[in-house]
Amino acid sequence: MWLRDLAVSAPGKVILHGEHAVVLGKVALAVALDLRTFLRLRPGAEGRLSVSLPGVGVRRSWDTSGLRALRGRIAGKGRGEEPLPRRKQLDALREFAGIAAGASAPESLATLAFLYMCLAISAKYGDVPSVDILVWSELPTGAGLGSSAAYAVCLAAALLMVCGAISCPLQEGESTARWTEEELTLINSWAFQGERVIHGNPSGVDNAVGTWGGALRYQAGKITPLKRVPTLRILLTNTKVPRSTKVLVAGVKEKILKFPAIMNPVLDSIDAISQECQSVLEAMPANPSPEHYPVLEEFFDINQHHLNVLGVGHPSLDRLCQVTASHSLHSKLTGAGGGGCGITLLPPDTSPLAVEAAKQDLCACGFECWETKIGAPGVTLHSCSSLSTQVLHALAQS
Repeated sequence: MWLRDLAVSAPGKVILHGEHAVVLGKVALAVALDLRTFLRLRPGAEGRLSVSLPGVGVRRSWDTSGLRALRGRIAGKGRGEEPLPRRKQLDALREFAGIAAGASAPESLATLAFLYMCLAISAKYGDVPSVDILVWSELPTGAGLGSSAAYAVCLAAALLMVCGAISCPLQEGESTARWTEEELTLINSWAFQGERVIHGNPSGVDNAVGTWGGALRYQAGKITPLKRVPTLRILLTNTKVPRSTKVLVAGVKEKILKFPAIMNPVLDSIDAISQECQSVLEAMPANPSPEHYPVLEEFFDINQHHLNVLGVGHPSLDRLCQVTASHSLHSKLTGAGGGGCGITLLPPDTSPLAVEAAKQDLCACGFECWETKIGAPGVTLHSCSSLSTQVLHALAQS
């Protein structure tokens, strides 16, 4: 039985290759980013459920009896699949939480997803828990890095564990533990429902990466985790240039309709890059030769040119590529493009001085920069004592 302070974490994600082409049935590779969201779980005061999300300014507490009464109005039928978040259910939750209809600010959506998941999970597996939950993230919101999915995965794992639907795999004296494949599948399916509350019609890629970690292949709705992938060092750079994914996707579609004979081969080439890259990644753990890195760098360069041809580049991303190229590093945009984020591969022989100089030059452009890894582990249970000082300090906010 779970009776102690624990923490759950889940990674963000980046698209390695296949942006935009994936919408048209091509292969995309998504990889787990070792910037994580952390959830602290504590037994709470009897009859109270509390949630704190300091990153978006949420601090709420409810009587479990009031939540139980509300649960009767939104619970699914208890058979088969997880209940879908329906408009009527979400309207009832909005009214209960005092969230205006149509409110789309991060704090409103995060609160709504929390309430929905808590009530739907407890309706199926147990009572509304008396717990105190605090969530803190290393991931920036709205940057296309899967921050909402990492939040949903952490919530799903914590709530399923508290309600007894999955085990508490952390043994006394262990610092971290992971759930079984069957339990991860359940966590993922509930995290997807949380993502539906936040995004309406998500692909399911972000929550799958948050659950399983490593790398995933996504094509035409089918998600396949890659068996063994290396952990690669990268620089992640946020240009802080806002963009509309919807507008960028529409622009690509328009270009393809206008010039099909020119644009379809570009999409086919992006598809080939994703597949070739998958082969390289899967070969690397058994044969960790430095010769793989120049190939991965060339894939970055070629794909970045293709994405510019599709019309989703931006002067800020060109600048990012120029700055890193001046330090002999290779970069590409990740996600929707038009600004947003870019990734830079850091081969093992990259000197720390070159990395530091590149980071300084990128920050001088007004960008935000993190040195991190891709291919990170998925959702993980931690003993609080094993967490870094920075994470512990962030989770001590109450």
